[in-house]
Amino acid sequence: MPTPSSSALPIRRLTLRDHSACADLSEDRGWPREEHKWGLLLTAGKGYGIDDPGGGLVAACVITEYGLQERPDLGAIGMVLVAERHSRQGVGRRLMQHVVSAMGTTPLTLHATPNGRPLYEELGFKVIGRAEMLQGHFTPDGTHTGVTTRPATAEDLTSILQLDEEAFGADRTHIITRLPAFADQLRVAEEDGRVIGYAGAWPNMDTHVVGPLIARDTRTAQALLASLAAHSDRPLRTDIDVRHEELLAWAKERGLVSVAFNAVMAYGIAELPGDWSRRFAPLTVAAG
Repeated sequence: MPTPSSSALPIRRLTLRDHSACADLSEDRGWPREEHKWGLLLTAGKGYGIDDPGGGLVAACVITEYGLQERPDLGAIGMVLVAERHSRQGVGRRLMQHVVSAMGTTPLTLHATPNGRPLYEELGFKVIGRAEMLQGHFTPDGTHTGVTTRPATAEDLTSILQLDEEAFGADRTHIITRLPAFADQLRVAEEDGRVIGYAGAWPNMDTHVVGPLIARDTRTAQALLASLAAHSDRPLRTDIDVRHEELLAWAKERGLVSVAFNAVMAYGIAELPGDWSRRFAPLTVAAG
């Protein structure tokens, strides 16, 4: 029996049982397996994929919704991958068209690599910003920001959720409440007993990814980043909105180097909701 072409294969919802197949697909495209991240995305978001009759996945992506479950305020698309043996056959376009259609009128966002950007532009996504990926060993220089940081506790959750919704512009309770189990570190910055910022550092292969990083101002963001670095023996990686020029320069002076730039794109909205000035780095570019 002839093998059906990839254009005829059905698109289905992925579940946590597809975790290993998704990691295999990442590896197939030369990406790290990122099994820890896949686990979060497949439980907190909606995965879509195409099965390969020969085993594994032809393609996959994940969308994480924010706001009311019945009527989300925003959907973040990430981990759009097509197996090398099925590339350049229109599979990625068909999968993205399916997801955009399934989301109806919900505004969408994603971080695009230079390779992926042309496809997303064809589908109607517009570039609304840029993020710079930094990576390296953070070297403290002995200066102090004057901002107090400490490990987050269960009592901080209400304050963290409120701060996050103000900065992000949508309710992310289903993601934020997973952070204590997902991240190796979750820290808050406070002033006069009030939480003015929070950040997490989670394990991804041989690095700690810093994100989310939500803070009242640059000085608070610096204090949180430095405090996470002080409690990690791994290189740090983070994706910082390029408008935060002061934080980027400060981090580079302390050992982090520029690795890549991604375009922040949106569909159905001209700009992202919330307060970008307090939004320094996403949890992951795959989920916003």
